[in-house]
Amino acid sequence: MTDQQQYHEVRPGTRLAVRCDGTAVAGRCGLFWLGGFKSAMSGEKATVLAARAAAEGRHTVRFDYSGHGASDGRFEDGTISLWLEEAAAVFTAHAAGPRVLVGSSMGAWLALLLAARLPPGRVRGLVLLAPAADMTEALIWRTAPEEMREAILRQGVWMRPSRYGDGPYPITRALIEDGRRHLMLDAGMAAPWPVRILHGEDDPDVPWRHGLDLYRALAGGDVTFTLVKGGDHRLSRRGDIELMCETAEALCRRADEGAGQAATDESSAPSPSR
Repeated sequence: MTDQQQYHEVRPGTRLAVRCDGTAVAGRCGLFWLGGFKSAMSGEKATVLAARAAAEGRHTVRFDYSGHGASDGRFEDGTISLWLEEAAAVFTAHAAGPRVLVGSSMGAWLALLLAARLPPGRVRGLVLLAPAADMTEALIWRTAPEEMREAILRQGVWMRPSRYGDGPYPITRALIEDGRRHLMLDAGMAAPWPVRILHGEDDPDVPWRHGLDLYRALAGGDVTFTLVKGGDHRLSRRGDIELMCETAEALCRRADEGAGQAATDESSAPSPSR
């Protein structure tokens, strides 16, 4: 068991900060956290989720993308493709066994993209908080004022103000253009895993109708959408965090029960005749 920060080198000279909380138990479902745009794994939601999971005997992996938190790199050099590759590298190196992916905002988009590329059986469910799928196109470019578009096209970057006191955020032409490689809302996406979408009713950054668009775009038999009364984008009230933790734990318990039943069925199967 460790909650000490460690580093994973994804490229020469670029290390990602990683934390592994709790004890990994073979066959027992764990969690994998994917944070939002300009957020860090030290945030309250990720920290509480990891602590709650550890108390349930579960292992959690969380990390900072390059240019975020304690990781190396410049934020303005990041793209969806780059951060997705980093998520995949950290998952492969640190997240053994079955996992429930928990993604917030941009991290929810990355969680879906990551789940689609992982081997069958590794992902046992997704919990998506205020999912900002297709955000570079649907939430930034299409809603951008003309001066923002001109700055991005001519200068390659525009400084977007932040309502959270951690900005402004550099929005680059590379981020916008690369994001178009990963759009999913119009084409739809197969969802062979349970998906739980939690969205705040009063989210000013990713309107809840955007989350509902994702719900409709996911083709799967076990996808739910929960509208959280009075919730904002961060969903960081005590009740919001409790809902997130309970939702993730429910998916993990289901995964454990399914694995246990499969083992029982296998052990009780008749031996092949000779």
